[in-house]
Amino acid sequence: MLHWQAAGLLPVAIIASAVALGWLGSAWRHDQRLWLLSRRFEAMSAAGRKEEISDRLAENAASVELALATMKRRLSERHSISGLPTREPLLELMTSERAGMIGAIEIADFDRLAGFNPDLAEYVLTATVRRIVRMLPPGRFVAHVDRAQFAIWYGQDIADDAARGEIDALVYALGSVITAGTQDIVPIISARCAALEKCDSPHTLLTQTLASFAILRDGGAGNFGLTPAAIAQEEFRYGIEQDLRGAVGRGEFELLFQPLIDATWQCVTGAEALIRWNHPERGTVSPSVFIPVVEAAGLADDVGLWVLNGAAREASQWAGIGPGPLRVAVNISANQLHSARFTEFLTRMFHNHGLEPGALEIELTESVASANDARVAKMFEEIRALGVRISIDDFGTGYSSFSTLRQLGFDKIKIDREFVTEVQNRPDSQAICRSILTLGQGLGIKVLAEGVETAEEYHWLLGEGCRHFQGFYFSRPLPAADFLNFVRDTSRLAAMLRIAPAGRQPERLTA
Repeated sequence: MLHWQAAGLLPVAIIASAVALGWLGSAWRHDQRLWLLSRRFEAMSAAGRKEEISDRLAENAASVELALATMKRRLSERHSISGLPTREPLLELMTSERAGMIGAIEIADFDRLAGFNPDLAEYVLTATVRRIVRMLPPGRFVAHVDRAQFAIWYGQDIADDAARGEIDALVYALGSVITAGTQDIVPIISARCAALEKCDSPHTLLTQTLASFAILRDGGAGNFGLTPAAIAQEEFRYGIEQDLRGAVGRGEFELLFQPLIDATWQCVTGAEALIRWNHPERGTVSPSVFIPVVEAAGLADDVGLWVLNGAAREASQWAGIGPGPLRVAVNISANQLHSARFTEFLTRMFHNHGLEPGALEIELTESVASANDARVAKMFEEIRALGVRISIDDFGTGYSSFSTLRQLGFDKIKIDREFVTEVQNRPDSQAICRSILTLGQGLGIKVLAEGVETAEEYHWLLGEGCRHFQGFYFSRPLPAADFLNFVRDTSRLAAMLRIAPAGRQPERLTA
């Protein structure tokens, strides 16, 4: 049955195949006719189209050149890292508006950071850009005009006070911590403002404004030979500076107290407060390492105020410990002394800690103390009016004049340890020490020898009439509790002093 059905279908399949082949042949012949017809039309219009195609190609080439030029100009007007407009669009805007104000901002330590860690410097740069863009109101024009310098344009419709206020707010916010992985960076931000008048040259004004950053910038930190050792040193210094900026808040500083000795009365009359830095990773950092960084980085005010407060807090608990009043001596920087509010701070500090002003002695380096400055003289008067004592530290290393010593009325001169070291064997140091002791006696000013480390140094100075001492021979700088124990241990001190010098009238019991 199946074979019969297959045989019956075969004629039908043959017929269908023939029809399909006929249709395909007809379609092929039809397509051939259409192709030949199109070729004839192309041949007929080829001559006319040749000129049209040439014109269109020329037009397209001109359009491509114009687009490339526009793209190149736009790329040149955008900073490759920040994406902000560059100097040229800013100058065009300033030229068109003719009057307004520039607010210039600089990452002052960018070059230092880039000198040893370019990737981190670029990260700080882009983070700063994001902050600037986020903080500025919509429509405010900001340009990236140099490596780490930005300029914000304020047109005539914005008041100068409003512009300066906005710049101040930016500087404050941009100086906050930038976290890069596990590292916290506190960038140093500087700012300038300059008004553009209609008669000014925008290019000149912008150049002068940006150049003003370099005038006040510390030239030493960024100028070093690109040797591996120099780069490593700068990286270390930068790391110290960054760590110092948060050291107060993290409680890493400590005050030690080195006793001040009166050989006549054979007792301790006070102590010098000395700062120490206990870094969680670096360990104990020497003051000779971090103090110069504190001063160069502009941190002397903050660190100095911390020392003053800590010293006053400790000294307020010393009443009745020794045979007489104990005084604390604190070294003061030039910046603190020149601050118009320094005496106001001292008054508030005395009140907060319940400390008598006479219990504080401030020490000034000779270069600061001898500065011929009316402000210094006025500040001296205000400090002395409070009842605070003033001494010259490291005397003999600077250029103090006799008139300065007499006019400013210091209470104490401290002979620098440079002249005390092995003084018994050095004729030049002996001559200097004798001169200072004679000078102090003639002016009625106490003289203290600091840096006394051996019994031989102490005995020589004692024989020349020196009565006040400080140094490792007597005691290293001590924690507050150990210092008080040293004050109480009078027999130990008497053994080091051996005997009171004869032939001299005892001086009053002050340091």
